[in-house]
Amino acid sequence: MSDVKSKIREVLAARGGFPGGIEALGDQSDLYAAGLSSFASVQIMLALEEAFDLEFPDSLLNRKTFQSVDAIAGAVQGILDGAPAAE
Repeated sequence: MSDVKSKIREVLAARGGFPGGIEALGDQSDLYAAGLSSFASVQIMLALEEAFDLEFPDSLLNRKTFQSVDAIAGAVQGILDGAPAAE
């Protein structure tokens, strides 16, 4: 999963617009508390879909999915593994 998290961090660095940079945030840090806007979360979702060649199901299009690097990684890995989407 570390490769997944590395790619997610690359996308967050490019699209997240975090004032202190993504490097200062841990994998469980609240990205919204760190400055992630709703607009940026949509940009991140689109960039992640392109980076991982996947599509987020509607059931994962929520704040909880994009709350932290760990949450994003879990969602991405679940989609890649073909796991059913969380409700």
